[in-house]
Amino acid sequence: MGTAAVVSADEFQALEQKVLQTVDLIKKEREARAHAEAERNAAHAELAALREQLSTHAESASSANRELEALQREREAVKQRVEAMLAQMDELL
Repeated sequence: MGTAAVVSADEFQALEQKVLQTVDLIKKEREARAHAEAERNAAHAELAALREQLSTHAESASSANRELEALQREREAVKQRVEAMLAQMDELL
């Protein structure tokens, strides 16, 4: 038969204190993890919103570029018509 280990009251209290500290540490770690996960989820949601905004702005920019190109073509056509009218006026004078 083995010999029974004798633990003094002071040793038992020290062990109990270490267990309580470990439990407290685990509790704090779980709270920190939950907080970090909440922050991560918020960051993912914000990133998704920013990506949506970027997509919307990119579409707007693309639309504005197409409109600008159309206006530039229209301006060039008007310029050519004015030059043609001026040339006709020069012939009349």
